Amino acid sequence: MELSVVVGDIAGQAVDAIVVNLFKGVDSPGGATGAVDGAIGGAISRLIAAGEIKGGRGEVTVIHTLGDAYPGFAPDRVIVAGLGSPEEFDLDGVRSVSAVVARRLRSLNVDSAATIVHGAGIGGLDAGLCAEALAEGAILGSYRFDKYRTSSKPSFDETKPKTLALVEQDATKISALEAGVARGQVFASASVAARDMVSEPANVLHPTRLAEIANEIATEGGVDIEILERADCEALGMGAYVGVALGSHQPPKFIHMTYEGDPGNPDNNLWIVGKGITFDSGGISLKAGANMGAMKGDMSGGAAAIAAMQGIAALKPTLNVHVVCAATENMPGGGAQRPGDVVIAMGGKSIEVDNTDAEGRLTLADAIGFARSKGAKRVVDIATLTGAIIVALGSGHSGAFSNDDELVGQVIAAGAKRGEPVWRMPLDPITKKQNKSDIADLKNTGGRAAGSIAAAHFIGEFAGDTPWVHLDIAATNMGRSVHDWEPDGATGVPTRTLIQLALDLGS
Repeated sequence: MELSVVVGDIAGQAVDAIVVNLFKGVDSPGGATGAVDGAIGGAISRLIAAGEIKGGRGEVTVIHTLGDAYPGFAPDRVIVAGLGSPEEFDLDGVRSVSAVVARRLRSLNVDSAATIVHGAGIGGLDAGLCAEALAEGAILGSYRFDKYRTSSKPSFDETKPKTLALVEQDATKISALEAGVARGQVFASASVAARDMVSEPANVLHPTRLAEIANEIATEGGVDIEILERADCEALGMGAYVGVALGSHQPPKFIHMTYEGDPGNPDNNLWIVGKGITFDSGGISLKAGANMGAMKGDMSGGAAAIAAMQGIAALKPTLNVHVVCAATENMPGGGAQRPGDVVIAMGGKSIEVDNTDAEGRLTLADAIGFARSKGAKRVVDIATLTGAIIVALGSGHSGAFSNDDELVGQVIAAGAKRGEPVWRMPLDPITKKQNKSDIADLKNTGGRAAGSIAAAHFIGEFAGDTPWVHLDIAATNMGRSVHDWEPDGATGVPTRTLIQLALDLGS
């Protein structure tokens, strides 16, 4: 979809469809919607009076004007998008409406469309931010992963609408709208990149391919990248990470990407650490067969981290950002680690492997250890770590655990700006005891009770006193149905939050 910003009157656009909007409770449309209503003989007003158009959020009404039905009116269709209550309308509302409308335009087989900027008029929101949210919503809402479909492809053309113009009468707002659209495209494209990685099957996206994608993103963005091989990781003492990789025929790849936005101040840094288990069978502690295929998405944290670097390199915050992803499969096999084994993490901590299906925290232990050895001043790790977080929070929020009030507050604020909600969870001393081992410094599981908290405590052992936030995204990495700008499948969460965090810290 090609997005553009044009000066003009929405009713005068020579496109297949135009998009206007209406708040709930409005009986007589004004502004651009009122102008279009007048141009088509009051059709919108009549449909409001008849109760067909109510303005509810997510409501989309299509009025067929067939071009020549009204003199001087070129579009074949008018789309009236409901915005809901004006008191509750915000930038998330802009994203949501834009996503819903984009899917409807596609289903109508529309080639070209034009829209007013939702929220920038009577909604009273900042025009540039509205354009940014509109671009995000339109791109993310149109997303589908149909790469491997042949005979079962959908009946509609997935590339439509091919063009979407944001129309504004006030020429003084154009530069702000253009900047907003450009930023929105960066955020959305990064999220799409993460979605694509997570959606790929594990026989295609293995650790080597994930490293190749990271290298492609680094090359395009002009950032440095280093790929450590198994021998390199062994030499650094990454026994926890290497132990997870022992059962797979696929070689592990330790990915380290570096963006230097403040090279003269190396301590001004943020390390983003993503869990990169490209397939999780559970290892010797084998998972049940039902729904195991979804474990191709156990690298969602790594995908979000790598994709975030794409956006960070484009938007260039004044901050040094490092992305680390310790990529591997977790497979059973003659060489796989066993329950009861003891491994030594980078830095010397010994870990009793109580359950090989608690592998993500082992890889994160060494990834965070690597970050700290390189002078990390802030660490945010992202992982599909525990099913327990789904029980605790459902699918509405990612769970956050932290040893630093300021940093976790910044992460939560960044998520709120991008419509990727984050909820802080506790780290209590009682639950921490569940990770105590009789034969090692700690064990990698703490039992069923407070499973997400115990897992976070384990990772926190390796963060030490470095300001650190752990995001458990097991509930939010995959959508269960099409909703607003989220698809049925990989969501890309929290890619846009990570980009926003880097911008906030580097502003």
